[in-house]
Amino acid sequence: MESTTGTVAELVAARWGDHRPGLWCEDRALTHHETAAGAAARAALLADLLPSGAAPHLGVLLDNREEFPLWLAAAALAGAAVAGINPTRRGPELARDILHTECPVLVTERARLPLLADLELPGVRILVTDDEEYATLLAAYAGAVPDPSRAAPADRLLLYFTSGSTGAPKAAICSQGRLAAAGQALVRQFGVRADDVHYVCMPMFHGNAVIADWAPALAAGAGVALRPRFSASRFLADVRRHRATYFTYVGRAIQYLLATEPRPDDRDNPLRLGFGTEAGAVDAAAFERRFGVRLVEGYGSSEGGAAIQWAPGTPAGAVGPAGPGLVVLDRATGEECPPAVFDSAGLLLNGDEAMGELVNRAPNPFEGYWRNPAAEAERRRGGAYWTGDLFYRDAEGYLYFAGRTDDRIRVDGENLAAAAIENIVARYEGAEAVAVYGVPDPVTGDQVMATVAGTFDPAGFAEFLRAQPDLGTKMAPRFVRVVERMPVTATNKIQRARLRGEGFRCADPVWWRPPGEESYRPLTAEDAEGPLASAKGPSSVRRQGLEPRTR
Repeated sequence: MESTTGTVAELVAARWGDHRPGLWCEDRALTHHETAAGAAARAALLADLLPSGAAPHLGVLLDNREEFPLWLAAAALAGAAVAGINPTRRGPELARDILHTECPVLVTERARLPLLADLELPGVRILVTDDEEYATLLAAYAGAVPDPSRAAPADRLLLYFTSGSTGAPKAAICSQGRLAAAGQALVRQFGVRADDVHYVCMPMFHGNAVIADWAPALAAGAGVALRPRFSASRFLADVRRHRATYFTYVGRAIQYLLATEPRPDDRDNPLRLGFGTEAGAVDAAAFERRFGVRLVEGYGSSEGGAAIQWAPGTPAGAVGPAGPGLVVLDRATGEECPPAVFDSAGLLLNGDEAMGELVNRAPNPFEGYWRNPAAEAERRRGGAYWTGDLFYRDAEGYLYFAGRTDDRIRVDGENLAAAAIENIVARYEGAEAVAVYGVPDPVTGDQVMATVAGTFDPAGFAEFLRAQPDLGTKMAPRFVRVVERMPVTATNKIQRARLRGEGFRCADPVWWRPPGEESYRPLTAEDAEGPLASAKGPSSVRRQGLEPRTR
């Protein structure tokens, strides 16, 4: 990513005097000028509210309403940082996020006040955006003009929490200079124009919506249309209403959109492209066929330490070519892994050797974690940035995503990539969403387990697996959990750690293939207490989940 000496504050101030419509949320619209004026008023208010000597931090606990981008822009003008607070967090965990990021001011709305009712938040002033006191406070600063001179490129602007399978979320730091550079780079990459409209339906407390959607719109002077919370059923109506040309996605958002009822006019929309991650090749192709919209899949660590961009000539299944400094290393030895070897059907033959952690040895914009030196040291080792993600690289230098480092599955002494199996199972006609992970084998290593949301026919699924030429003999799921809806985070990422922890001892229907068999049958309590009894699992075993219901 190219560096820049610019700041987000300068991009905000540049919209002063621009009277084109620029920000929409439900039935309300603001011009670019009104947005810049609103940011200037909030910046002046914030300057007066921040206690002397306190960290210039501001917590924002909001849905995607107009106040969120206004406070982002205000923080930029004030030389302060916004900590996006995840509203799905509760109790002590929610309090921990607010206190950990040292926010003396927290902006929220009435609908979120019950989350804060019983929390101990010493020294935190709460502003409620939809009450009279807030309106009165803000009115005193109505004449403020945006002044970008208080901000420098190195100033913190974002403290955004990254999810992890263990421990408390880490607050990654993003400076004004990095966010401005990211927005400008995406403008160049996708040719964003001033007359474009970016549809922001991913939550703004997460880095994706701010870095990949809001920032390029701000850099190009494009409009922003907000959806308070992601809605698959409202997606197309919103896009048409606001004439949106671009959107971003993470996790299973694309699968949810594809699960909506098809209509003859689905392709009648103004979208040019969607940019995101984790859609998968199967769903990306289905999305383009149905909606006529190309999805650009990319890879980028949330912290900014490594990125891969798709390029023409990228083989099917690969993310893109390895840029300068990107290598796949063995975590134990630190040595570079050999290239992947595939058979004629595309099956990875040397996963044990080829699969390793993606590491960036080149200079990168990772700016650390707030007050978390141990986590920062885990990322910065030997002068390089370790992503925590598994990849393998082919002989031509193209990189293939294999999952998180804790997604590695070892079956009969062979390392398997959960992401590769997941992409294959996603082809199953009845699957609306798929997650693949390892569960402990009764003897040693792991067995492959899949959770499938949608319709499941055990005989049809077994026949489907037999027909997949790139499914290795050890890759077929031993267990299949069938759910009504996939458990996901607030950013639509599948909660794999939860699924892995529950294993096959869960409250949902589970089907399994006994050793030596190809067909699936219901998993019963007798199975779990017999041949599977020695398999390690969670301490609380929910036996009621071992009598499956067919769907």
